[in-house]
Amino acid sequence: MRLYKVKGIISSNAIELELPKSVKIHPVVNVSQVHLYKAQMEEQKKIPLKLVIIEGEEEFEVEKILNKRIVRGKEKFLVR
Repeated sequence: MRLYKVKGIISSNAIELELPKSVKIHPVVNVSQVHLYKAQMEEQKKIPLKLVIIEGEEEFEVEKILNKRIVRGKEKFLVR
């Protein structure tokens, strides 16, 4: 999710966003595509993972696997 400033209100259903030139989409979007930014609460801050070197390879120490799903044929894990 990216953060962009609202440049102007076009109608009750459309707004114009202030986009960088590198973004190749039309700046006028439907309001259903826009969400108000809410900052994370202190207890929601991401904690950096512990990097561990095992047999010369960088690995991350996983405390617990919370969930597993398949996305485009590959397994993805939600870990703590």
